[in-house]
Amino acid sequence: MLKTITPEEAARLLEQGATLVDVREPDEHARARIPGARNLPLSRLEEAELAVHQGRPVLFHCRSGARTQGSAQRLAAKAGACEAFVVAGGLEAWQRAGLPVAEDRRQPLELMRQVQIAAGALVLLGVLLGALVAPAFYALSAFVGAGLVFAGLTGTCGMARLLRLMPWNRAMAAG
Repeated sequence: MLKTITPEEAARLLEQGATLVDVREPDEHARARIPGARNLPLSRLEEAELAVHQGRPVLFHCRSGARTQGSAQRLAAKAGACEAFVVAGGLEAWQRAGLPVAEDRRQPLELMRQVQIAAGALVLLGVLLGALVAPAFYALSAFVGAGLVFAGLTGTCGMARLLRLMPWNRAMAAG
């Protein structure tokens, strides 16, 4: 199991040459990241190589700390013989501690946030149209709900695939 350290402890280890690994998806990393962090998404952990300097600690972080804590065994195996840590509270705690964060607001919102916004808006629209125009519009909300259930059961989200093709996400997909 990995040890948990505070953002301040992590910053000290980074000054001493530790390797910082961001386990979030590339779209999340592109929008906001700790300077110098390498992006190694959990979704690609098994096939990715983690080149580390022998004898130097490896620090893992995500947005809130939940993903790294939930994947601690997999991350420890990836770190191998290196001393490895999870940054408690992730990027959010790092920011609250007043430590530097590189942000690029020109990058689109994270894809899952886009899905949440679109799905929520479509459900709300279906309910409003169903109540104010015709009950048949409730089917829109049902369709979106069924799509969310399907995405949860299969790990395949049609809305995310569609949103990934939108013009504002194309630069991110190419990178």
